[in-house]
Amino acid sequence: TDQEQSKSATQKQRYNATFNLIQNRNQTSHTMDELKLFGFWPSPYSRRVIWALKLKGVDYEYIEEDLPFNKSELLLQYNPVHKKIPVLVHGGKPIAESLVILEYIDEVWPHNPLLPKDAYEKSEAMFWAKFIDENTGPMWGFFQKFGEEQQKAIESYSEILRKIEEHGLRDKKFFGGDQIGIADLVFGMVIHMLAPMEEVVGYKFIKADSFPRLHAWVKHFSEHPVIKDNVPDYTKVVDFMKIRREFYRNSQQNS
Repeated sequence: TDQEQSKSATQKQRYNATFNLIQNRNQTSHTMDELKLFGFWPSPYSRRVIWALKLKGVDYEYIEEDLPFNKSELLLQYNPVHKKIPVLVHGGKPIAESLVILEYIDEVWPHNPLLPKDAYEKSEAMFWAKFIDENTGPMWGFFQKFGEEQQKAIESYSEILRKIEEHGLRDKKFFGGDQIGIADLVFGMVIHMLAPMEEVVGYKFIKADSFPRLHAWVKHFSEHPVIKDNVPDYTKVVDFMKIRREFYRNSQQNS
């Protein structure tokens, strides 16, 4: 009957409207959840963000920047203040600076936490993450300098490592306890960047007899499946650092 046909048409319209609403919501959700990371393959600052996302099991699109001379327009648009990597873009909104990004990731995806829930323990974890991050100058100086200036950098970074071992790591497996935490990701540059530097220069900081607890930490951290599967090729990093070392040598000779 006409009444039944009208009722059937109305139900079909409601079904289509509901289906379209669900589709639109899914598309909106997809857009809001779209995640991109702008990075540079040898950068320890990009690497710590990659590790965090992998530990969380979060899917993302990685965009490699051609640094230092060919920064993309998108990078400059998303980070107009520092114009540096890494930049995480979530739902079209950029987050810059690696430590800020790590905190953001941990808040948005709270599973497999990088920071403790307890306020004091969280403040302690952030203290060491920032201490490590803010005291890398002598590490770079060790690689960039020569002669007496390099020796001063070695002594300075050795003292920093001593503080990190005695007061930060102490007798724990990781800075975060039994699980990798935010300070571990920051200190991870010693396996990804410092080790190739040491090979190029011919000097080693973290040895079993000089820093036994940090030496054990390096083993535990580098053997973690997520870390082990997400480090750049060691030989490629060494070759990259050899080029950088020659650049610093030539710069010093010409100055």
